[in-house]
Amino acid sequence: MTRFISTRGQAPAVGFREALLAGLAPDGGLYVPQAIPRLPDATWRDLRGHSLADIGTTLIAPLIGDELPRATLHALLADALDFPIPLVPLGDRISMVELFHGPTFAFKDVGARVLARMMSAVHDADAPPLTVLVATSGDTGGAVAQAFHGVPRTRVVVLYPHGQVSAVQEAQFTTLGGNVSAIAVQGTFDDCQRLAKEAFARADLRADANLTSANSISLGRLLPQMIYYAHAALTAGEGPPLAVSVPSGNFGNLAAGLMAARMGAQIAGFHAATNINDTVPRYLASGRFEPRPSVQTLANAMDVGHPSNLERIRWMFADQVQAVRDAITSSVHTDDDVRRAMRRLHDEHGYVADPHSAIAWLGALRRLEQHPDERVLALATAHPAKFGDVVSDAIGRDVPIPLPLAAAMTRTRQVTHIEARPEALVPLVYA
Repeated sequence: MTRFISTRGQAPAVGFREALLAGLAPDGGLYVPQAIPRLPDATWRDLRGHSLADIGTTLIAPLIGDELPRATLHALLADALDFPIPLVPLGDRISMVELFHGPTFAFKDVGARVLARMMSAVHDADAPPLTVLVATSGDTGGAVAQAFHGVPRTRVVVLYPHGQVSAVQEAQFTTLGGNVSAIAVQGTFDDCQRLAKEAFARADLRADANLTSANSISLGRLLPQMIYYAHAALTAGEGPPLAVSVPSGNFGNLAAGLMAARMGAQIAGFHAATNINDTVPRYLASGRFEPRPSVQTLANAMDVGHPSNLERIRWMFADQVQAVRDAITSSVHTDDDVRRAMRRLHDEHGYVADPHSAIAWLGALRRLEQHPDERVLALATAHPAKFGDVVSDAIGRDVPIPLPLAAAMTRTRQVTHIEARPEALVPLVYA
């Protein structure tokens, strides 16, 4: 049976079901596959032109073994990934990979929708109801809330930093009601993430509330994100070496890309493009991991000062910083850079990008400066309408809002406000 281990090496190896439902390992580490197999070149050749579900089944099945039958895995992937992921060329060397065509118009629909279906598939009918605790800096909250809304015997508790997500993002997870509770924390995303981790560190709370995670720390979020890297590389086809520019905050997205490459996806390298929350670029430059309090920016989903998934990346490279540098280049971009990039994309390419996708494009330009022999895929992670005011100001015209987002904005918000203290959160987890 395939086993999963903690990045910190102080917890026993477990099977897929236990790792999926636990969220965080008992020693505080993140679950990773004990081994990441490289698929044969022939397998990759055969995958060209296949569906997202076919690609996902081929990647994930070897990692999870027989705990989820292959046919069940394929069926849930086909159900979850029922939207396109197109590549949009911007010149000869850069293409945008549009990951925002799912129901909440953000890339996190991929991981959240698959995660919800995986959890339903492995959750025993006679087990206590699940409580899904998730911290969000923007899009995770909406994607997870939508994915689990109405799922029987499951509660969702969304923590978010009050006043630091866009109005559209907030509407997507505060207006659903039912089994979804929204909690506004007086603090930053890092405070929300800390509260979630402290809750998971309490064995009594984890057991009594049957607590599980849907953040990017979750194994069930990580594995499906490999799919769009493989799909994009297969779609891009033959040509110069391919790199991927990833707009990065908590670094789960990039960790998934590195895993896809380990499994044989034809990706020559990665570029981590961040806003001024630059913990990882500083780590790559100095070799020291020195988290700082996060700073609010236009690209709020990337406002992370203590990126959890760097732990997975360091584990993958045996904590050898030079090996990480060999795989990942990086760049840091200010809000002014982002405004100029959105305007340039609109004026020069007729392309409307949200702040996060604009950072990915800036990262692609930087990667090409460093590696002019490559092609670069830039991950477009959110629909521009989710940041309509900011984008409109940059490009000088209104951004049409899709009907589902407009409808969310009209619904009544249901929010509980708390201070960033564990004792304020615990009663709401039990509620």
